[in-house]
Amino acid sequence: MPPDVMPRAVTDHLRHPELRLLLADVAIGVDESLTEPFLLTTEPRILLGAPLLSPSAESLFHMRHAMELAWLSGIADPALAGLAAARCAALAVALETYGSAGATLPGWIAPLTGYAAPDLTTARRLWAKLSIYQQAGPGQDLSPASHAKLIDAWSILGPSEWLMEQGGDARLGVDPFTGLNGYGCSHRPRPWAVTFASSTASSVSERGYLGAEAARRRMITASFGGSAAAAVFTEADRVRAALAYHFDLVTGTGIVLAPSGTDAELISLALASAGADRPITNILLAPEETGSGVPLAARGQHFAADTALGVAVTKATLIDGFRPDTVLVSVAVRGADGAVRSASAIEADCVAAVESAIAAGQRPILHLLNVSKTGLRAPRIDSVMALWQRFAGAMDVIVDACQTRLHPGTIRDYLARGWMVLITGSKFFTGPPFSGALLAPAEVTARLARNPLPSGLSLYCGRAEWPRAQAGLDCLDSGPSALGGNYGLILRWQAALAEMQAFAEVPGDRRRATLHRFVGHVERCIAATDGLTAVNDNPPGDNPADWDLTETIRCFALTLPAGEAVKTGADEARFLDLVAARKVYFWLNADLTEALADRVPEAEHETLRRRCHIGQPVAVTVDGEAAAALRVSAGARLISGEPSLAQLAPDERLERELADVSLLFRKIALILRHFDRLSATNPRPSYD
Repeated sequence: MPPDVMPRAVTDHLRHPELRLLLADVAIGVDESLTEPFLLTTEPRILLGAPLLSPSAESLFHMRHAMELAWLSGIADPALAGLAAARCAALAVALETYGSAGATLPGWIAPLTGYAAPDLTTARRLWAKLSIYQQAGPGQDLSPASHAKLIDAWSILGPSEWLMEQGGDARLGVDPFTGLNGYGCSHRPRPWAVTFASSTASSVSERGYLGAEAARRRMITASFGGSAAAAVFTEADRVRAALAYHFDLVTGTGIVLAPSGTDAELISLALASAGADRPITNILLAPEETGSGVPLAARGQHFAADTALGVAVTKATLIDGFRPDTVLVSVAVRGADGAVRSASAIEADCVAAVESAIAAGQRPILHLLNVSKTGLRAPRIDSVMALWQRFAGAMDVIVDACQTRLHPGTIRDYLARGWMVLITGSKFFTGPPFSGALLAPAEVTARLARNPLPSGLSLYCGRAEWPRAQAGLDCLDSGPSALGGNYGLILRWQAALAEMQAFAEVPGDRRRATLHRFVGHVERCIAATDGLTAVNDNPPGDNPADWDLTETIRCFALTLPAGEAVKTGADEARFLDLVAARKVYFWLNADLTEALADRVPEAEHETLRRRCHIGQPVAVTVDGEAAAALRVSAGARLISGEPSLAQLAPDERLERELADVSLLFRKIALILRHFDRLSATNPRPSYD
């Protein structure tokens, strides 16, 4: 049945983009005389009954249950398929915002959302309620063997949007009032939002969601046919193989999956330490321009209150097995006035730090930044190479490429020199947040055969995140990693890989042309918007070729209209500080109609309604004055095409994106103009 002739309640549920994706190849019919919510049949596959024609949390549960059952019934017996489908549906509905669904599900569904699978008696009682939707006949009760499969697969039985929320930290949790996570985005597609947030985090696209969904189905199918742990390991292998293919890596390159760039930093320290018989001096470039937890991870310390595996830890305390005498040295890339320091000054500090460490009998780790939160690169590669050759075998180099705004050839070049590289799929490539990886030359990972991983890393990763043949991982066998691997991380990477593949298919000349048009338009919008000051001080890179020569992050500081000032203590500041800029960032992602409709011309009401998601504010200094910069950045999705605009030709898609940029800056101008009113009402961001 086409969506345009479905009952209103059904189309209301299908406003969820992920449900439309799941139903793309499933035939649906409606029988208003059917007293059950739905019935799984042959043709149409799903027959919807009268109870589903009234919108409610329970009807949404049954709608999702039917969708999941449509494919699960092909790989499992009716009881196992029914219980697995119902769990997926219950977890999906639990993610709904208050007032939309979530909190009103019937009590009998609760055991399906638990951390552990229900016992056999409870599971059979649940199956008795669910069996009516499959026309299950006599003798189709839940068997002990099927119950054992249910228990084994329980952790990975969930919808893709829920699974992608697992295996990160508290920032991945969905706020039940907004439907968004701590990054202001969602693991459900959000195509109506204006999104230029790839310097921080992006909502998953339809393309990315389908990539994760395909991986989820493979894991569940393999689990029912074997074991869940084996399924997770196999899917992790697929991620590593895809990364090796995308970057055309040399055989033997170590690929270690990590929830975040900060986790990858911690793992890189472990690998560097494995090659050292002396204390470490870790030299960071502009730690304030990288992840907030990086300075702690660079010392081998817990960098948050919990790990990606859900273990509570004490922040800033030493992780078991890491050396307590690691020294941290920070090299500034900006001066006190906020201006970028000269390359020679930055490099002189790097040389001094390396020389000092060597003289003190320590092993230096020098970081090369490509690129930072605001698009900075430092130091230049020639200066790093000079140190590398001068102190051959006595130091390590780690390239922080967590934004991953660089050509695959650049990454291969770094690895060929013997350097480790930190990447993510969640910045430029617009995959879900918390998808990182460490790439390491074979000679670096071989160190673990002599000096195994620090035992405390078992709180951060499982064996599945490492190559199968990697030695020195015994400590991971005693860790808390469910099924031996971080399945949420694996699905997030599969979403990112879908974006990476789409990006790779675009010819190089089109990539460059698209980025140049986009960046030029953003710069013109910044210049034309009252109250904005461009913070564009990024030096050119030394990458070999292609699109990565274009600076793809544009930053700007904000000022309130003339006659007003942001008060900070006894002083008055010209620029918005981090606290005030963060308000602008949140309000952009909210519907401002209720707060400002009576103060803004009707022609701009659409601007007020549109949710706009950009990069989180970062602290900068402009002309010697403290400020905060918001960031608008190009991501891979801009190049490959936002999937919701697939019906448009490439040039038309780009025009739509540029129109969204213009709308974004109009909304910023409205926010600055009505800052006081919005401060009083404080509109809340929302998923839709």
